[in-house]
Amino acid sequence: MKVVVLGATGMIGQGVVRECLADNGIDAVISIGRSPSGVNHPKFTEKLHPNLADELVDPAAIEEEIAGAGALFFCLGVPSAGMSEADYRRVTYDLTLSVAAAMSTTNPDSTFVYVSGEGADSTEKGRVMWARVRGATENALLKLPELKTYILRPAFIQPRNGATSRVTVYRWIYRIAAPLYPLIKRILPNYTTDTESLGRAMIALARTGSTTRILRSKDMNTL
Repeated sequence: MKVVVLGATGMIGQGVVRECLADNGIDAVISIGRSPSGVNHPKFTEKLHPNLADELVDPAAIEEEIAGAGALFFCLGVPSAGMSEADYRRVTYDLTLSVAAAMSTTNPDSTFVYVSGEGADSTEKGRVMWARVRGATENALLKLPELKTYILRPAFIQPRNGATSRVTVYRWIYRIAAPLYPLIKRILPNYTTDTESLGRAMIALARTGSTTRILRSKDMNTL
């Protein structure tokens, strides 16, 4: 199976790529992103789009790269702090739906896995801006009939196997929280996962699917 990963340089994307490369059932991993990931592997191919948000608004921009893919793992995301709702929606909702449109046209009946977040607002009416936009994105994706779409809503994610966030503040948070992870996992087992389990969950969804369309941390840990 050929899989496409968007956001391979982020913490989650790093974990997903690692699990894909280690899986014997995956023949090729195509990374689409803005900057080099530093990954060197015979199964790994990188396609760089320096102006990603602008280029991918046109679904045709990646049709050649995703042709023949059985699954697309959308791990791309930006922090909402300091962004207007219009700007955040452009890089969250518009970009995601454009990529999904390309996938549905080029590879109908393929799997699309979108990494959202615990707290996403499916009503699209709450006070929290990022939650409304994430909820709207989830709702729109789940309405696409051509794709087998799954939404992941992780809460606390432990970086494993060297995965690191590109956001400085997040790196410090994960570094400080690292010694507390066993305690957090024991107290909040349904709200904790790690990059390894998340990557394996995506692969399982691509391979066998699930009756659950929106999966939370505890669901990812059991796939």
